[in-house]
Amino acid sequence: MRKPKTKGKSQENNPKSFRGKRTEKREDSKSNRSFRSRPKRNGGGGRSSGGRSGGGSRFKKQQLDPNTLINKTLTQTEKKEVVTRSFASLPLHAKLQSRLKVKKFVNTTEIQDKTIEMILEGENIMGIANTGTGKTGAFLIPIIERLLYNKKKNKSIVLVPTRELAQQVETEFKSLTKGLQIYSHCLIGGTNINKDVSKLRREAHIIIGTPGRVNDMLNRRALKLFDTTNLVLDEFDTMLDMGFQQEVLKIVDQMPNRQQTILFSATQTEKQKSVIQTLMPEYEKVRVSQGESNTDNIYQDVIRVESPEEKNQILQELLQRKEYRKVLIFLDTKRQVTRLYRQLKKNDFRVDEIHGDKSQNYRSKAIQNFKSGKIQVMVATDVASRGIDIDNISLVVNYHIPGSRESYVHRIGRTGRAGKEGHAITFVQKSGSQSAKPRQTKPSS
Repeated sequence: MRKPKTKGKSQENNPKSFRGKRTEKREDSKSNRSFRSRPKRNGGGGRSSGGRSGGGSRFKKQQLDPNTLINKTLTQTEKKEVVTRSFASLPLHAKLQSRLKVKKFVNTTEIQDKTIEMILEGENIMGIANTGTGKTGAFLIPIIERLLYNKKKNKSIVLVPTRELAQQVETEFKSLTKGLQIYSHCLIGGTNINKDVSKLRREAHIIIGTPGRVNDMLNRRALKLFDTTNLVLDEFDTMLDMGFQQEVLKIVDQMPNRQQTILFSATQTEKQKSVIQTLMPEYEKVRVSQGESNTDNIYQDVIRVESPEEKNQILQELLQRKEYRKVLIFLDTKRQVTRLYRQLKKNDFRVDEIHGDKSQNYRSKAIQNFKSGKIQVMVATDVASRGIDIDNISLVVNYHIPGSRESYVHRIGRTGRAGKEGHAITFVQKSGSQSAKPRQTKPSS
């Protein structure tokens, strides 16, 4: 059994390579230095000396034209058949192979097939892939593989935009490492800070968390990252959208021995370029999607209403339809969410709510009940539009027009996942009609 390489040779010189199709090289690199050359002290390209350019705000407010929120012609994209290898054929540690068999992981997904070896070889990666394509396994499997050979020199930190996604990643990590004596800590907001400080006294080989709580632990000097060599940013585009850029860069500053940076993103935009250049001037791009938010498989329509009372009545009629077994309703503020939740609860709907004021335990339980079908309706702020993996949501409702196109796309992206047909409806107040109480415009979490 060969040990994983921290810096491997090129594919042509490596007959044991199991890499998939050749990935596209980054075109705008300013240096010809090989990815596999000896890393600098702040490995993976490190921070540049320039300023921290790029957005640090949430979705920019804009007036959306309701007519652009309509799509009644669904486009069925012909799926190309992708041939990938079996996990059994990959040169992975026997203990990891055993865990993969227990989890019934048979074949790699496309993103896993293209990136696992590259990550093992120590390359910086920019992966473009939609949610639900196996990105979590793509970075966890090589991280675990390295740790099985050397637990002291292969510590990692995984940053994600939401508490729920952090918990999902840690759950998957624990499942893959059961019995392997490889340990993790999950650092997220909404949990007891003192307990986080206490558990950080115990050794962990991987830190999984949200930027805010990780920075909190760094500021308290409870967490030290001087010996953490690998950085993973999952849902990178969402992290920028939520305004986490500065917090991420502060964390990077505390990693003097960083050797590798791995970014995964569902979309690719111009505003990401300067941040990527700061994090890793050189990298390889792995693309299994076009990097564009595709909502062609989601039936989208608007419902124009005269008054809040009419809107409420129509909503309750929609919720009584048998085809809408799992409905996610978005509102802008916590107060609006709670008000609608109480109205629906009063009318005997199986409903719950999640927003930033709810404890993490409450949010986790509510999401689990929504996944299992114990409740039919979830009323939420945008906290539920990012990073929560819930299958088979039959309808997404925007109770008001979202504040930006990006917010709209993220919201309706909770339905129609994995290429399935989805449905989304947006309520629009008729011009000159009775309006609801003025809405707060500050985004809520």
